[in-house]
Amino acid sequence: MVPWLVWRLTRGDRQHAVSYSSVLEEVVLPVTYRQRFRWVPDFLLILTFMLMVIAMARPRVGREQTVVNTEGIAIELVVDRSGSMMALDFQIDGNHVDRLEALKNVASKFLLGEQDDSDAGSLSGRSSDLVGLVVFAGYADAVTPLTLDHSYLVSQLNQVRIVNERSEDGTAIGDAISLAVEKLSTLDDRTDEQKIKSKIMILLTDGENTAGEVDPVQAAELAAAMGIKIYTVGMGTKGRAPFPVRRTADGQVLVQYQMVNIDEETLREIADKTDGQYFRATDSDSLKEIYEAIDQLEKTKIEAESFFDYKELALQSHRYGGYSLPALLLLAFSCLIGRVVLMQTIFRQIVD
Repeated sequence: MVPWLVWRLTRGDRQHAVSYSSVLEEVVLPVTYRQRFRWVPDFLLILTFMLMVIAMARPRVGREQTVVNTEGIAIELVVDRSGSMMALDFQIDGNHVDRLEALKNVASKFLLGEQDDSDAGSLSGRSSDLVGLVVFAGYADAVTPLTLDHSYLVSQLNQVRIVNERSEDGTAIGDAISLAVEKLSTLDDRTDEQKIKSKIMILLTDGENTAGEVDPVQAAELAAAMGIKIYTVGMGTKGRAPFPVRRTADGQVLVQYQMVNIDEETLREIADKTDGQYFRATDSDSLKEIYEAIDQLEKTKIEAESFFDYKELALQSHRYGGYSLPALLLLAFSCLIGRVVLMQTIFRQIVD
């Protein structure tokens, strides 16, 4: 249709003539703007038909929108910072480190994910989960509230130090569990949009309860009543462990072996009463495997729904490259009206 219209309007056999006494004067007459732009009405008519054809083809622009619904997990990290965590029975990259330093290294990967994900068993991070931090020695202390800002939590964890005052030393496991339960129970009053799938606690300690006012098993029963699951981790070797004594003039650390004990029976009972699980970490690799196991046991539920929103370019305007383009039908009618106006005014023809 459009090619035929172009041929019909541009064919050369259309002659319009008027009676004139002589053509000699016409030869020297200047070309007017009306003559220069006499092709404009025909061009507008062709453009009108082209736009109408395109509009009837119903061109559309689709935009996909994805709505992600998450049911995150609330996690309280309960970290032992008592003097026994100073034992140098863990390694990072071949260097001996204390138990707390090894804990920080793996916990940060558990929360933030590992930079190198080539390993099939690598940690992917807990980006959708609320995480809080409780530390304890002779008493329990809440370091951070439950938060999605895991970088902040890791920075606070890295600032935790092993107690160096005898008056502060001890292992108040029961008090630490009670404080963590209190923090997790505040989620019941939250009215935000995030849904909490479950509440768990990861208790990492290398000793036995020697301080505090609350019995660890009674604290676990309280957690079970609140629907909180506790994963307990016994850290370090059992029996003789190397402890730093002092540094020599050349920077070497002198160690002395001391007797240490882990109350595994109590840790198992705490986990059993809350439908959790007890793990034993004797080195950095086994500690990472424990976090990987917990990562698999407590999966965050993420549902993504995709919606497609279509815009009819024939009827609706469209933004492209920062400019707003009008609808195709509006352009077509504008061209048609422009042609009619030009043909009735500037390019009006006298029909004999």
